[in-house]
Amino acid sequence: MVTSAAVPVPGTELYCETRGTGPLLVAMDGAGGDARRISPLVDRLADHYTVLTYDRRGMSRSAAGDPMPPLTPRTHADDLALLLKSLTDEPALLFGTSLGAHVGLHLLARHPQLVATLVAHEPSEFYFLTGPERELAGQAVRTACDTYRRQGFGPGMVSWAAFNDIDYGNLQFEPGARLSAMTDEQKANIDFFITHEMPAYTDVHLDDAGFDVLRAEAGRLVLATGAPSDRNWSYRCTVSLAQRLGKETEELPGGHVGLKTHPRAFAARLRKILRNRGH
Repeated sequence: MVTSAAVPVPGTELYCETRGTGPLLVAMDGAGGDARRISPLVDRLADHYTVLTYDRRGMSRSAAGDPMPPLTPRTHADDLALLLKSLTDEPALLFGTSLGAHVGLHLLARHPQLVATLVAHEPSEFYFLTGPERELAGQAVRTACDTYRRQGFGPGMVSWAAFNDIDYGNLQFEPGARLSAMTDEQKANIDFFITHEMPAYTDVHLDDAGFDVLRAEAGRLVLATGAPSDRNWSYRCTVSLAQRLGKETEELPGGHVGLKTHPRAFAARLRKILRNRGH
């Protein structure tokens, strides 16, 4: 059974859904993902957890707000903090992938008391890259934005996928898994993401104070990667953060989009990671 709600945040409301039983687990997709985009993974977690998914500000059923604030990871983290406070008085479990993991890191840095454990799968936080790497990653984002603006949806998505070494024409799937067809609503979400959220990758990062909080709260953080690839900028960000914190990384199956290509194996591995931490 799915229960939905709309939670007030400054200037708008966030649409959210919960399903399942057990401890509260927030599951966050990346890019243009909304509350429904990772259902194959969520369905496999709901027998162990009460899984919360939501539409980020500007996605699907959550209006951006009028006036729309700068859509940075900080804005999304503060929105998520209000969402969590409306639902529970206890620290929550969080899983995020890509931009969802990016938001999770900013939540942990800004509101650590709200987080019991964050499993961050390949967050694309440029703060953890060296200066030259940061410039190269930023150029990859600018190229993707420019390609989308000049050539349209298909070429723009190919350019963006290259940022994380994704070749949609040659993805490997576990038996029975497939990518769902892109709806008009999801295309609109991608458009919003590229137009309003992607630019923040290049100029809104964690600062030294935020990293100091992450270091102090490192016990709440699990860093996870997909298949190793130095061409995947989010993978490189994750490994660099782990090295700076002196932590090992966990590996989840299927590369950067493994929660969609290998939802059964991905969910099993995620459950094991959380179970090993007493959740």
